[in-house]
Amino acid sequence: MNATPPTNPADEILDVVDEQDRVIGRAPRGRVYSEGLRHRCVFIQARNARGHVFVHRRTATKLVFPALYDMFVGGVVGAGETYDDAALREAEEELGVSGLPEPEFLFKFLYDGGAGRAWWSAVYEVRCDLPVSPQVEEVAWHAFLPEEELERRLPQWEWVPDGLAAYRRLRARTTGG
Repeated sequence: MNATPPTNPADEILDVVDEQDRVIGRAPRGRVYSEGLRHRCVFIQARNARGHVFVHRRTATKLVFPALYDMFVGGVVGAGETYDDAALREAEEELGVSGLPEPEFLFKFLYDGGAGRAWWSAVYEVRCDLPVSPQVEEVAWHAFLPEEELERRLPQWEWVPDGLAAYRRLRARTTGG
């Protein structure tokens, strides 16, 4: 991956992958999104010392799912980057911290949002006891919410569909349902 990321997120180079998550090419993020090319993403659930989940509302300027709520931090995996490296990078970037422990890999699934919106999604969890200072370009609002509060907000707020899919899969794994 480039040592200096491009200033325009649409110019970032991503790996394009097949149905089995094998790299079949590379393309700029803008092209990946506009042509619906399958790529890789990471979802990291950040919890504080009390076990509360970091929840945020994305800014209106985001390329994908602007102004929606999310219970994960994360983003795309850059070309040649591992899921694990992307998870730590994205968590630290979006939370505005450094020195996080390595996020714990939980599972991976192929998200299919229809209309050419499909990506491999690796889900992680990380403990963040540091004071957060999210990027203003990424996060319009944030809070650490108790799980019960998050559950109450699910039908009330408009959530990013891929994050909601990841959350439902995570809850099914942890509750057995």
